[in-house]
This record gives sequence, C-alpha cells and structure tokens, in this order.
Amino acid sequence: MKNPLYVDYHDKEWGRPVHDDYLHFEMITLEGAQAGLSWETILNKRENYRKVFSGFDPKKVARFSQAKIEKLLQDPGIVRNRLKVESTVSNAKAFLEIQREFGSFDKYIWQFVGGQPIISDFKNLSDYPSKTEVSDTISKDLKKKGFRFVGSTIVYAYMQAAGLTQDHAKGCMHYQKRFRTRKR
Repeated sequence: MKNPLYVDYHDKEWGRPVHDDYLHFEMITLEGAQAGLSWETILNKRENYRKVFSGFDPKKVARFSQAKIEKLLQDPGIVRNRLKVESTVSNAKAFLEIQREFGSFDKYIWQFVGGQPIISDFKNLSDYPSKTEVSDTISKDLKKKGFRFVGSTIVYAYMQAAGLTQDHAKGCMHYQKRFRTRKR
C-alpha cells in the first residue's frame, strides 16, 4: 500500500465500529460504488462523493431529482454508472425507512451481529471469505427493504469497513485491537 489515502484509511478507519448513521450511509454507498473496481479508485474519488452526495445525508439524497441524477452522471469525480448513482438515491429512501422503523440504521445493522463485532482470525489474504452467512442474511434483508447494490460480497466488504467484523490479519498492527467508535 503506497497510496497515502489507502494507508490512512486502513490505519484510521477500516474495521473501526461505526455507530453514526451518516457514516453507515457513506460506507454502504461507497462499497456499492466500488463493485467491479478497486477500493483505491473509490478512495481517490471519496471527497467528491461526499460533496456531490450532500455529505451522505440520506434525507437530502432521497430528494435528488432525475435532473440532479443526470448532472451527477456527467461528473468525472464519481463513478458515472447510472445504476450505481440511481441506487444511491433509492437506497437513501430505503435507509430512511429503516431509520423510521428501528430508530436508527445503526440499531438495525448491529442487530445482525448481536451488537458486537465478529472477531475473525485470518492469517493470510487467501483465508478471507468474500461473503459469509451473516452477509448473506443482511444482503437479503436490505434487498427486501428496497436496497440495491447490496449483494452479499458488497455487504461483507461494508461489514469489514464499518467494523461489524474485525478482519485485520494476524500480522497487522491492528489485529485484535479494541477500537473506539468511529464518528464523522
């Protein structure tokens, strides 16, 4: 890892438990945008994503018009994939419904892991799964609630990013650290 954004992300964000709904929306959106691309590509565009998606405020994103979506599709600072951009808007609406039903997206998502991160014990990169039974369950439930671009592999990457699972490898300096909650 030579990209300073990537190193900083790994050392200060990845795997730290998220309990902030704006961060949850940001992470699930960015993981969906990353599908088929490298995470480094998304990190390099992250600040522009924050800007054009109103700081990942789901209330604002849910109100994006078709004209706003068309404008976003011209912005080289994001992944200009129509399905991914449109899903961000529809996912914002589904996100708000989950907040209404559960009080917060945080309460909803953490219930799938019993309120505590799953602690993994991986030694090698080849040991990591691309999805798990838990990510399968979350993916199915999110889809049932209206989300798109939340297949099990995307959900597992989101779980890793948002600290729902602690997947730093045994050789990593962050292996089995007890992280504080990450906030915006």
